Amino acid sequence: MHYKFCPECGTKLVPRIAGDDGEVPFCTKCEKLWFDSFSDCVLVLVYNELDEVVLSSQWYLPEGYASFTTGFMKPGETAEEAAAREVKEELGLTLQSVEYAGTYWFDYNSQLMHGFIGYADKAPFLLSSEIPSAQWVPAAEVPSGMLPDFPGNAAMTVFRQYIAHRGLPLPPIPEMTPEQRQQLLKK
Repeated sequence: MHYKFCPECGTKLVPRIAGDDGEVPFCTKCEKLWFDSFSDCVLVLVYNELDEVVLSSQWYLPEGYASFTTGFMKPGETAEEAAAREVKEELGLTLQSVEYAGTYWFDYNSQLMHGFIGYADKAPFLLSSEIPSAQWVPAAEVPSGMLPDFPGNAAMTVFRQYIAHRGLPLPPIPEMTPEQRQQLLKK
């Protein structure tokens, strides 16, 4: 988010040089710089002892596609805490372990995604109202249930890391066509 008005007092911000960051919006009343901000989110691939992965439908995905558990970080929590909390809230599962899988910029919503690979024992789901459905899917079938791959697709990048980490054969991963990408961006 690029600030135009001070979030604290409402004064129109003016550009001010902030060292090597160049011009940054500045409030002359509060005497405070307002650097651009963005949301931090988590993306968690959850797998079990059978190398099944949780795919859940999400309100923001086109019908017929699923993804991994995602959610916003809350002030004061670490990315690892947010990953465990989101899995518990959305799926009712407790992560036994969580491994960091990198950060990914999600340009579509200007979000920084913190990727994780988490292990949970296979158990029935206790879905939140945010999740219409979820299922355990064999790793080899995961790509066919997700959006086709495209540049910046953090979910497929984390999936590839999971496959390598577990020493599993990489299943075919469909690539998104330019036409599919255009359709997705229209939504």
